[in-house]
Amino acid sequence: MDAIRYPIGPFIPHEEPTKEIRQQYIHQVPSIVPTLRQIVINLAPPKWDQSYRDGGWSIRQIIHHMADNDMNAYLRFKRALTENDPLASSYREDLWAELSDYREVPVESSLTLLETLHFRLLVLLKELQPEDFRRTMRTQVLGSITLDIALQRFVWHNRHHIAQITSIINRESLKLHKE
Repeated sequence: MDAIRYPIGPFIPHEEPTKEIRQQYIHQVPSIVPTLRQIVINLAPPKWDQSYRDGGWSIRQIIHHMADNDMNAYLRFKRALTENDPLASSYREDLWAELSDYREVPVESSLTLLETLHFRLLVLLKELQPEDFRRTMRTQVLGSITLDIALQRFVWHNRHHIAQITSIINRESLKLHKE
């Protein structure tokens, strides 16, 4: 179950990343949406509602969640840059995934939103100094984390969900080849 739920494994941070490691994470941001688009480009509408595991979210829900999560992450990042150790708000992602917009809004709107958010985040990240990445925010789950860790989590979270979507598509492809 863990390999299905966490196909790239759990998040393991670089506690004291070098400038080079930080740059590797920053350089991954612009490839997230193109990678996601490439994976889902040929999906037929019924496939959008397939889940990656029993009781898990559908591809549609995952993509809408990615947009919601990245909006929240972007705002948390900006707050940490402008406030001293702010308490980052949390949200009930499980309940958000059940709201009507996750069913009714076209996936393309969340892909476009992700592109815009990632563009703005990238502009922001490229101007930051190393000391800016040591600024902190507090979360209810993780406690106090640096922006270095927040950036790593941001990239991991997107890669994690892309891997879940890929696993659905690969499983379906294998089923078709066996039939």
